[in-house]
Amino acid sequence: MKRLTVIVVMLISVGMAAQKHDGHKMRKSHKMDLSAEEMATLKTKKMTLALDLTKVQQDKVYEIHLENAQLRKAKRDKMKSLKGSGEWKKPTSEERFKMQNERLDRQIAVQERMKKILDEKQYETWKKMHKRKKFMHGKKKMEERGRRG
Repeated sequence: MKRLTVIVVMLISVGMAAQKHDGHKMRKSHKMDLSAEEMATLKTKKMTLALDLTKVQQDKVYEIHLENAQLRKAKRDKMKSLKGSGEWKKPTSEERFKMQNERLDRQIAVQERMKKILDEKQYETWKKMHKRKKFMHGKKKMEERGRRG
């Protein structure tokens, strides 16, 4: 009886561990339906709750989030149209370098703008939130690829 119980428990645990978890992707699909303005509004409100922003700060942060959301939306639409038409090709190493360089330049610019908008304590909290978000995003990407988890 003990052996049967142990075997059943092991089979159930192996079966549960083998199932693919797509919860992250499912949540992400709902964000794709939002407009750039809606994404910027939600992101700004989350930041307001976390950092206790003033109305002036909220307006300035909203502008930053709106610009970023519009840029992401445009790139996503362009990529969808290229993939849909079959014209998409894997970028070369030079193109990837250029894209990463542009992305990092935008991140540096956003960081400098945030530094001007937020006070010291808010800025430090924002940096910690940003770092934690990047870490968790990278960890989930690794799990999706099967390197971890």
